[in-house]
Amino acid sequence: MCETCGCHVPRHEAGDSAGGKIVEVQQSLLAANREQARRNRRHIEAMGAVAFNLISSPGSGKTTLLEETIVRLADRLRIGVIEGDIETERDAERIRRKGIPVVQLTTGGACHLDAPLVHRGLHLLEQQLDRAGMDGLDLLFIENVGNLVCPATFDLGEHHRVVLVSVPEGSDKPAKYPATFSWARLFVITKTDLLPHFDFSPAEARREALAINPDLEILELAATTGRGMEQWTGWLEKLTSCRRTP
Repeated sequence: MCETCGCHVPRHEAGDSAGGKIVEVQQSLLAANREQARRNRRHIEAMGAVAFNLISSPGSGKTTLLEETIVRLADRLRIGVIEGDIETERDAERIRRKGIPVVQLTTGGACHLDAPLVHRGLHLLEQQLDRAGMDGLDLLFIENVGNLVCPATFDLGEHHRVVLVSVPEGSDKPAKYPATFSWARLFVITKTDLLPHFDFSPAEARREALAINPDLEILELAATTGRGMEQWTGWLEKLTSCRRTP
């Protein structure tokens, strides 16, 4: 799988020198990523934006949620999007049709975005802002590669992490992927219009997520029907307002 985070590397027995070398390399990569993430955060703040890192499995509805968010907020807030995928520009094309500055980052096989790649995306996004005559952003969404494992390890320079789980995936995801929920600010249960058709317990998902992260905020929504969207956009506007208030 990913050569950056090492998830393709087989386990080594204790004392194996090759295994020790791999650990050293991974620690060095993560340290470098953290430093670049700090620079990204300063860069994003210089743009005037609050950044959100959206993490989920493939098919949870991240792009659909962004499309509906843009429809509801674009007349009040300046929004930009960085899309992460292993291949294709399909998600960026969907966002571009909403008239929003968007950059597609393709990882070529890596199972997550990292801070250096997002740094490149920030410069590409600024070029679009310049061409559009925009002097900054209020909201920056970073849609990570669909994966509930590796993205949890990599700070991208975001201010807030949002983890999404859709109803068809099952309500046991917080228990199965605790690291992803440990560092999140918000847990969004998506596609709640499908609750009558799947064995998903919102109460179980909430309970297990809060056992991992007691400070976690939780929303339930269905972007295609509008359920919960007012709470979601209100949450975004509140955090944006806090960032912009001296």
